[in-house]
Amino acid sequence: MAPEENVRLAAAGDMTAFADIYSAYQRRVYSLCLRMTRNVSEAEDLTQEVFVQLFRKLKTFRGDSAFSTWLHRMTVNAVLMHFRKPVVRLEQTTYDGDDQQERLNGRLMARTSSVVDRISLDEALAQLSPGYRTVFILHDVEGYEHNQIGEMLGCAVGTSKSQLHKARLKLRHLLRQRISKNRRTSVGPDTAGLKLVECQPG
Repeated sequence: MAPEENVRLAAAGDMTAFADIYSAYQRRVYSLCLRMTRNVSEAEDLTQEVFVQLFRKLKTFRGDSAFSTWLHRMTVNAVLMHFRKPVVRLEQTTYDGDDQQERLNGRLMARTSSVVDRISLDEALAQLSPGYRTVFILHDVEGYEHNQIGEMLGCAVGTSKSQLHKARLKLRHLLRQRISKNRRTSVGPDTAGLKLVECQPG
């Protein structure tokens, strides 16, 4: 059945159609929640919350944008609202390497060639503010254009570009710090004169 037909039926209360929507988009919603929160349990809870909200709000979907874009916007908003809660603790969660590699697979990750680089990038992403991390992930990891991001976040294209630029600068600074720290702790006297090759995103 076409996605548009499932949306129409689900909005009218058809639970089978809603189950089809859940099956089609659950993994995508969860992946985005995990990238933004860096916390598996929070991502699982938020995924459920998003689909509860979706069931309640399906009747308001007018088709002015693609359903996937509308659902992405709802997901991003749910995570941002979660970040605004005073009790939220943004803790970095460790998960298995295969899942980590899959969820961080994007243009920037393609430029890093070693496990150390990937760990450094993962830790640097976790230190970005939610706003910066959101725009960076949507653009550089998921491949959305600024006009699409602006539509999802309800902001101007210029704001999205500015947030991305600041996120990249912050990442570059964090990565440079980590590389310098690793070099100081691991480089012996025989290799102290070697030139440092930095991983510079963007």
